[in-house]
Amino acid sequence: MGIGVVGSGTFNVLRRNQQEIKRRAGRGIEITMVADLDVARAQSLVGPGVKVVNDARAVIANADIDIVIELIGGYGIAKTLVLEAIAAGKHVVTANKALLAVHGTEIFAAASSQGVMVAFEAAVAGGIPIIKALREGLTANRIEWIAGIINGTTNFILSEMRDKGINFDVALKQAQALGYAEADPTFDIEGVDAAHKATIMSAIAFGIPVQFDKAYVEGITKLGAADIKYAEQLGYRIKLLGITKRRELDAAKQTSAGIELRVHPCLVPAKRLIANVEGAMNAVMVQADAVGTTLYYGKGAGSEPTASAVIADLVDIARLHTADAAQRVPHLAFQPHTIDQAMSDLPVLPMSEVVTSYYLRLRVADEAGVLARVTGILAQAGISIDAVLQREADEVVGQSGADAAVQIAQTDVIILTHDCKEANMNAAIAQMQALATVLEPITRIRKEELA
Repeated sequence: MGIGVVGSGTFNVLRRNQQEIKRRAGRGIEITMVADLDVARAQSLVGPGVKVVNDARAVIANADIDIVIELIGGYGIAKTLVLEAIAAGKHVVTANKALLAVHGTEIFAAASSQGVMVAFEAAVAGGIPIIKALREGLTANRIEWIAGIINGTTNFILSEMRDKGINFDVALKQAQALGYAEADPTFDIEGVDAAHKATIMSAIAFGIPVQFDKAYVEGITKLGAADIKYAEQLGYRIKLLGITKRRELDAAKQTSAGIELRVHPCLVPAKRLIANVEGAMNAVMVQADAVGTTLYYGKGAGSEPTASAVIADLVDIARLHTADAAQRVPHLAFQPHTIDQAMSDLPVLPMSEVVTSYYLRLRVADEAGVLARVTGILAQAGISIDAVLQREADEVVGQSGADAAVQIAQTDVIILTHDCKEANMNAAIAQMQALATVLEPITRIRKEELA
């Protein structure tokens, strides 16, 4: 259902590698019907041996079809069609991260009740097999955290800003010109796409329901070239990360037990492998108790990379098609049926409860006592400082005083902090912003050591 970029890639790879795939699956996999609104274009892509229709429900109604591949996208008709396919006893393969992040709990429950599979490897990080790694390869482990560059558009923009010293708006136009960004790039640059993917990974890693509405989402639109330059000088790079982390009860830090689920720009030490992932590439780091740190890297989008993941799901279903439904790998890794194996009720923590460290950039008047007042506010909030970088005064602004023009020199003060609660940092920033000597809105970027 839908034969656009990913659909055509899936058809072509399946046809090109059909013998290899048949040997692995144990049976042939044939595309027999395609639904697309542009019937003529779809027919030209698949040739004369495949029936093309403009009504997706014709695919669901076809009794000879075992598996429906949903590549329409979005929350609307795609949800209706997926649920109708499940009700008709069809297995479903989808690349629709938005649908699963918002409606996954309902969809997986419907599939379980019908004894069919919903496979979604292509929904997260394109061709990187991160879902299979989390759900199967790391099944012996207690996963502690996941941090991923899971949106290629934003990673390309940040790479361009760092390499060329350009601002966000210029880098976005370059990304659009090269086809890395859509004409309306909102889902990418505001972090929504990455949050959909992080939500799915969080559910699999920690055995919780998918809860996109509880994710903290912040994009890259407010980042400036100056922050990327300062980060580099301090030994860091700025990346938009999707992060999910198991947080234990900690009386000393006054934090509750729960799951962190957040997407925002981060300072990452330049020596980390993930900090050196450039361009439109994706990478996911997983920290687990037995295996330690693992890293998964590759193309997160594109016709054939995503098709690779779609076909891997098709092969899995072909292998397990006749297996007892209770013996299949659960959709979200954890068995949902019995009390002692139930999905976890650990809450997704509000952002105010998150504990991390911070980069702060303050544009201040270059005069005596400014730094002391700022650091005093941080100390009162119980926030310890890791490093301070104060630039030479680089701008003099004329202001009209009561009697004569007054010249005020300005400078940037960069502060790196140790770990603290977000709520404490929010309160401290509000106090610092109120100082007459703090001349512009304070820039705050969270810092993740990923150690």
